[in-house]
This record gives sequence, structure tokens and C-alpha cells, in this order.
Amino acid sequence: MKLSRSVCLKLVLMVTTWLSVLYGWAQTDTDTLVHVDSAVHIYLSSSDTIVIHQTDTVLIVIDTASSIPAKELRTEGEMNPKSVLKLISVGKIIWSIIFFLITYLVIKGLTKLLHILAERSARYRITVKGFIPVVRILGWILAVYVVVGGVINPPVETLIAVAASIGIAVGFAAQDVIRNIFGGLIIIIDRPFKVGDKIEIGKYYGEVVEIGLRSTQVVTPDDSLVSIPNGEVMNQSVSNANAGEPNCQVVAEIYLPITVDTGQARKIALEAAQVSKYVYLNKPIKVLFLNEVHQRRSYLKMRLKAYVLDIRDEFEFKSDMTETVLRELINQKVVQAEDLY
Repeated sequence: MKLSRSVCLKLVLMVTTWLSVLYGWAQTDTDTLVHVDSAVHIYLSSSDTIVIHQTDTVLIVIDTASSIPAKELRTEGEMNPKSVLKLISVGKIIWSIIFFLITYLVIKGLTKLLHILAERSARYRITVKGFIPVVRILGWILAVYVVVGGVINPPVETLIAVAASIGIAVGFAAQDVIRNIFGGLIIIIDRPFKVGDKIEIGKYYGEVVEIGLRSTQVVTPDDSLVSIPNGEVMNQSVSNANAGEPNCQVVAEIYLPITVDTGQARKIALEAAQVSKYVYLNKPIKVLFLNEVHQRRSYLKMRLKAYVLDIRDEFEFKSDMTETVLRELINQKVVQAEDLY
């Protein structure tokens, strides 16, 4: 019976205390947590009231408006306006700007050095240029880590809160930008193509000169620089002509009369490809014949397929093979000039 009375007394006291706390909250706007440990939680409200929460007993409310200054109840880890201002002080902003500027110059110098080294060798050009986007990404990640963790050095709680706020704001305001950034990271990790590859995306075909966080830049055969957002790159089929190798296959198509001697034409085509200064002889050369009808007239389409030594000479090689084959076909009287019209 004594135990029941004790329990009832504690319950009444807890309910009374909670009602007092709720009344205090109704009279104030915010409460500040000034002390936390495994057993006792202490809160300081804007009305100078201390609320002590002891987990194994009850809540006790003590009025200290005239006895205990609020400054004496602050703990070391508590955030206040002055500590927030210290996080964004002028000195830290200046040092952050200086460090980011140094990072930009270092990354720019390293990428320029890699470009110079890559252009010295056609064999290793694509391999060396493949490190350029990796250097950019790792460089900026390291810079942000040093500035946030070393220069600004905010508390973990503040960092999480700011990151969450920025994430929500950016998520709503810059969805396309985020999609392009994630697309750029996936391209760098998955590597469907690298800097220096010849790719075809949609209606654009050319050499990849840069893979950035926002877009991929391609130089077309007409020497036009096209920037394709990475989000669109990830949503389209990508055709890679060389897949990281310095050589790629080139196809020259020549229309011949249906009565042509295919054996002689094949021999001339093979020799024309073999003697070209652009040919890569370590891979096979093939000649195929297809029948096509145009304006009710049959033609033989000869497809001469060979590999160019350097992908940058792709169109020069194609032109060289076409000119040599046509000239030899006419000179050796395999076809007549009027048959090619």
C-alpha cells in the first residue's frame, strides 16, 4: 500500500510539473539546451527559467531570474550569435578565397601539363588525357574538404544543418544542374568514353576534348565545338569509334557499275589502303560489295574498311583511299570514267 501511494504521489508530481513546463513554453518562444548528460537535461528558457529533466525521477522547475545569470549556465558546445559570426568571419572568407584561387591555378597548370604530355605521343594521348577529368574532380573535392574542415571548421551539427538546407534549396532550384553533375560523375566512373575518343551522340559526331561536371565538349569534323549536357549524354545511346585506342576503323564507299570485275576492283582497293601513309596495318583490311538500286538502276557499292593509325587523320585517310581507288580503277581500265556518273 505504501508503494502504491508513493507511485501515485510521483505521478501527480510529474503531471503537475509537466503542466508547469507547458505553461512556461506557452509564455516563451524558445528554450536553450545548456547541459546534457546521461541522467540530467537542463534547459534555459527566454524567461530565465531553468528546466531540469532527470531521467530516473521527475521534472523540477526552478526560477532563477534574479539569482543565476544566464551566461554562467552556457556550456562550451552551445551555439550563439557570436560563435556563428566567427564561422563566417572576414579572415576565414579571405583565406577560403585565396585557397580556392590557388586550387584553381594548380588544377589549371596540371591539366595544361597533361595536355602537353598527351600531344607528344599519339599512342598514349587518350590514356594521358583520361586523367584530366579525374584531376579536376579530386582537386576540387580536396579544396572543399580543406576549406570546410580546416579553415571554417564548423561544428558537426551546424555542418549537417547547413548541408541539409543547401541540399533542399539546390534540389528545388537547380535540378537540371544536379542532373548534369551526377551525369558527369557517372561518365568519369563508368567511362563509356574518354577524352580523345571519337564518339557519336545524337546528331553530333567528333572528338571528345573535355568531360566537365556540367557538360561534355566535342569537336566535330567541321571544327565546331559542341557542348552537350551530361544529363542528355546519359539518356542517349553513345557510339564510340575507338574505345580508348588511338586507331579506329574508317569506311570508304565507292559506287561501281554492276558489270565491274569485282576481283580486280578488290585487289586495287586493298593495295590503295595498304600504301596509304595513314593506314594502321596491324588490323585487317576488308573489301565488301553490296547491291543497291537507285532510280531503277542497279549499282555495286564497294565498302573499303581499314584502320587509321591516328583517329585525328580519319577523314584524310578516307579521302586518300577514295582518290587512290578511283584513279587506279580508271587507269587500269577496270571501269570507264563515264560509268562513275
